[in-house]
Amino acid sequence: MAVPEVAEPEVAEPVMTGSEVAEPEVSRPAVTGPGSLSVETWVERLGGPDGPERYRRYTLGTLAAFAAAEVALWAFWIKTSDAGTLGSALVAAVGAAHAGAHLLLSRAALRRYLGAGPRPAGLVALYVVATVAMAAVGCALLAAGRIGDRDLVTYLVWLMMFYAGPPMLALPTRTGVVLVGAVPAAALGAAAASGLSGELLALAVGGILFMVPFMATGMRVTGWSVRLIEELARARATQARLAVAEERLRFGRDLHDVLGRNLAVVALKSELAVRLARRGREEAVAQMEEVQHIAQESQREIRAVVRGYRTADLLTELAGARSVLEAAGIDCRIENGPAARLPAHTQAALGWVVREGTTNILRHAQGASRCEVSARATVSGWVALVMENDGAGTAPRPGTGSGLPGLRERLAEVDGTLTTELRPGGIFRLTARIPWETAE
Repeated sequence: MAVPEVAEPEVAEPVMTGSEVAEPEVSRPAVTGPGSLSVETWVERLGGPDGPERYRRYTLGTLAAFAAAEVALWAFWIKTSDAGTLGSALVAAVGAAHAGAHLLLSRAALRRYLGAGPRPAGLVALYVVATVAMAAVGCALLAAGRIGDRDLVTYLVWLMMFYAGPPMLALPTRTGVVLVGAVPAAALGAAAASGLSGELLALAVGGILFMVPFMATGMRVTGWSVRLIEELARARATQARLAVAEERLRFGRDLHDVLGRNLAVVALKSELAVRLARRGREEAVAQMEEVQHIAQESQREIRAVVRGYRTADLLTELAGARSVLEAAGIDCRIENGPAARLPAHTQAALGWVVREGTTNILRHAQGASRCEVSARATVSGWVALVMENDGAGTAPRPGTGSGLPGLRERLAEVDGTLTTELRPGGIFRLTARIPWETAE
């Protein structure tokens, strides 16, 4: 007898994507049939995508179920009481109207509470009238002797229990409390006038005093929870937008810091190369080779910015600042102090300060002849980086440009500060400070 062959699952070949190898995909037979849908699938179908909209739908479904429960309870009351044909018909008719008004007002009140609709004043009035009419029917049946005292007790407790919730969402808190309290009080007074007394009256009062505040508070909390979920969703969306905006600012700041100095150096060396070329000097070739090197370095730095991995090293930036400034004819003196002992994140922050300060000197301090840079630890527990130049006559006005604000943002990440100062004799001082505890 031939043995039937069992088909093995198909295995997809690995797919090469650059340097990565995708995991092989194993094909599985599709599961069909009514039993294949899980509980999560049905929840997804009934409620829609996960989020505040699904929670709102579930809440509205709960309100509809509550109105349906009211109809079921009135049907149970009619079946177990001795109200007679006429009394049962009256209770069924008014009870159906009350349950319908309950459902409509609950949905409208929730929308109003969430700020998505007007105040349903007309529905509130209709609901109160239906409740009063319902209570009046019960008291009239007791007075006519068609129902007993116990029937009226359960009747009123159930009625006031269902009544208490929707007005608390539809109305302001104080107005809702007054209205929710006034109708049960009037109903209890009418019940006492109809002949309800003694222990059964006390039972009705106790049941109403417990159920009315309980249901009113529960409905208010339900609306509050839906609103809280939606506010949290909006806050999350706002947070996502802020994160995108912050990343854009970071990217723009890094581009400014990377290209600012390099473009200034390119312009300076290109101008020098032009002058040398016009004089027939061979040094023009060397200057243009340096321009080419700076352009290539700028390309690498921009790629690093795009990847988000670029950092500035303080010692490297100090050496670069000396080279660039001396090429521009500015005497540069550097005192690096504790720079080599600082951690990477502190060196990166101060490195950006050196880069931006150098850029500002090249751009704005055209008459500068000297620049002093010093990094030292102060007795007050700070690491300070000070840059001074004698070209303050053409320094930018405070508040112009985006370089200094970007530096303040960088230093704020390590609890640092940045200050600028114009001193006598045309001296411009840039000072960055970082707490020594943060620097360690």
